[in-house]
Amino acid sequence: MARRNISSAAEEEEDVNVTPLLDIVFIMLIFFIVTSTFVKEPGIEVDRPEALTGEERKLASIIVAISEDDEIWINKELVELDEVRAVVEQLRRENPRGTAVVQADSKSKTRLLVEVVTQIRSTGVADVAVSTEDA
Repeated sequence: MARRNISSAAEEEEDVNVTPLLDIVFIMLIFFIVTSTFVKEPGIEVDRPEALTGEERKLASIIVAISEDDEIWINKELVELDEVRAVVEQLRRENPRGTAVVQADSKSKTRLLVEVVTQIRSTGVADVAVSTEDA
């Protein structure tokens, strides 16, 4: 009988407890979900004008699109010009350090582009870029 006790004790020591490993995996998963930024799209496809001096910019948290029919789109929703500031302020609360990019169609009015950029800057977003195509 002594042999049975020794062999059963050895079998119990060979078991691996994975509970702490699962705890660490779940904590890391929660961390990455909370700290990640998701790609946002304006909601329409825009024919951007060409430029020779454009710089690539990544991680824009606020993307505004202006269609060729002078419609303003933010987060796949049609927005009026006087609503741009309120919508951008709401998006800025989600990411206070975020930047803004305006994708204006090449056939849209320049006046509307300037007014949209003015509305965005009035919310406190200092870094506003206009998206272009490489020439």
